[in-house]
Amino acid sequence: MLPDEADVLLVQDNPLEVELTLRPLRDLDPACRIGVARDGEEALDYLLGRGAFRHRLGAPLPRLVLLDLKLPRVDGVEVLRALRASPRASAAPVVMLVPVSEPRELAQCYQVGANSCVQKPVDFDAFYETIQTVGRYWLGQNLAPPAAAGQRGSGAVGR
Repeated sequence: MLPDEADVLLVQDNPLEVELTLRPLRDLDPACRIGVARDGEEALDYLLGRGAFRHRLGAPLPRLVLLDLKLPRVDGVEVLRALRASPRASAAPVVMLVPVSEPRELAQCYQVGANSCVQKPVDFDAFYETIQTVGRYWLGQNLAPPAAAGQRGSGAVGR
């Protein structure tokens, strides 16, 4: 179940990868509110305030969206395309999680408007460190867009 407000929205259909991603984020900041969408359609409903998430229309967007490239129903690139076309969600920071550094897919992600693309390491320790580095930057260093900044706290994350 997705919370009404989340600091991070993880969009990932693989339960193992969900757990591997949540652990380093929770270790970084136990107070961080993390929502998990299991497919691209659920993510769009949540972020755009539609369908089962109509009540979220006007609610603050997550400070970070971690978006898997390969998703059921609506793939990551299509989710990103819809977000960038939405006046409500166009400025949401989106980091694409890609399985391999495929030049064509990477180019497409950036052309559609990804803020960053991160290759998912196969090694657990490397994956843990990568997710912590991403979380540390986007939740602790990055300055949110002005409209979003007024809706949230400072967003300081442990170092």
